[in-house]
Order: sequence, then structure tokens, then C-alpha cells
Amino acid sequence: MTISIIIPTYNESARIEKLITFLIRNSDATITQIIISDGGSTDNTLTLAEKAGAIAVLSPGKGRANQMNYGAAHATGDLLYFVHADVYPPASFIADITNAVNNCFDLGRYRMRFDTKKWWLQINAFFTRFDFFVCYGGDQTLFITRKLFEETGGFKKNMLIM
Repeated sequence: MTISIIIPTYNESARIEKLITFLIRNSDATITQIIISDGGSTDNTLTLAEKAGAIAVLSPGKGRANQMNYGAAHATGDLLYFVHADVYPPASFIADITNAVNNCFDLGRYRMRFDTKKWWLQINAFFTRFDFFVCYGGDQTLFITRKLFEETGGFKKNMLIM
């Protein structure tokens, strides 16, 4: 199994190098590429992403769904792993994903945790433990097999958040 990591970005120069470095440091040969699918940043997100070791593409459409679908179109992996620029998966993400796929899960996500004391974010994080659509968060990382991604038609472009 090979994995392509896809990160939608827009003006993420302050954090993109650190995230890519983290992903590479915690990767192995199953990660074939890290793709930055940018929505037209006006800072140097794309340059910094390439410098850190990612493939940078400029999405013709803005918005997470458009950018993630565009990134997926450039992906070569058997499995697509969508990560947002402000989110870090556990260092064990490859083993976790491999284990889930080996146990016949074609998609999955992590629960969210915020490094804040803001009550509304704590409530949001709490509800991500439940398996209901309204409890999913837009910033959760998501893995999905290429086969299932293609069968479902990818992300719905009319869903602007989450």
C-alpha cells in the first residue's frame, strides 16, 4: 500500500514547513508524496512547501473541496490522506492507518483535540468522538482508499466548510 498526503492551503507560510517536516520525519516508504494543493495564496506558501519536500500545485478552484479533489487528481498513492495545514496527526499515523486498512476499513479519521481553553472548541472536540455526520470536524485528518474516493466522486464542491 502506498499513501499520498494531500494538504489544502491558503496563506499558510507561517506553518507549512513545520508540518511537512513533521510528516516526513514520521513517514516511511509507504508515503509516496506530500501534495500541497493551494487556493491562490498571496504569501510564499508554495515556495516554502516545495523547499520542505512537498509537491506544490495551484488549484484552479478555491475552497477545501476543490483543492482536495485537485490534489487527489495529482496523487499516485493507493490511499489518500487529507491533512489540514493547522493539524498534526499522531506520530503513529502510518501504523494507525495501515492497521485500519488491514482490518478492512476503507476510510477513517482521528478525533480532534485543540490546544486551547476556549469552551466552544472543547465542546467541538468532545463531540468528534461520536460517529454522526454533525459531529465531524472540518479540520480532522481523513484517510480514504483511492478506490472508495473515486467511487464516491470525491468531496462535494458545494460543501464550503467541514
